[in-house]
Amino acid sequence: MARAGLTAERLTQAAADLADEIGFQNVTVSALARSFGVKPAALYSHIKDAQDVRVRVALLALAELADRAATALAGRAGKDALVAFANTYRNYAKEHPGRYAATQIELDPETAATSAAGRHAEMTRAILRGYELAGPDQTDAVRMLGGMFHGYVSLEMAGAFRHTPREVDASWSRTLDALDAVLRNWPPA
Repeated sequence: MARAGLTAERLTQAAADLADEIGFQNVTVSALARSFGVKPAALYSHIKDAQDVRVRVALLALAELADRAATALAGRAGKDALVAFANTYRNYAKEHPGRYAATQIELDPETAATSAAGRHAEMTRAILRGYELAGPDQTDAVRMLGGMFHGYVSLEMAGAFRHTPREVDASWSRTLDALDAVLRNWPPA
């Protein structure tokens, strides 16, 4: 019999909150059960296992981030769209470090295809249409942007920029300027 008040949705939300508090890698079925004051066995009528919880948190975070990015991109093009998307990505990672970490797990292809992960790629490609990139160049640019955003945010969150004389926000702004310049002047094949 399912414990009153426990649902897969409530467990997912609680796991996402817990990920932001203690780190995504520390979210376990036991930790989640403790947060509800129940034994781990009480959760198994709502979730399969720890991997199921991780995937649920990843899907929740991807959807939240996609919704924020879509709102930020509305009516924007070119550099304005690039900056809005990048800032949304960075702000989400800083506000929700555990959820952000969850967005980086590998999803099986079927789950990825039906999740908000596809929306992220579509939005990035929409940004790139403003730069008139198509085909393989567009794919390369999507990968470049993803790698740059994730790399910068990950290093920043790890404290790698603490001991440099330049403000992190100033470097972020200049990095976005440089990305815009690269995208406007994409090298021919």
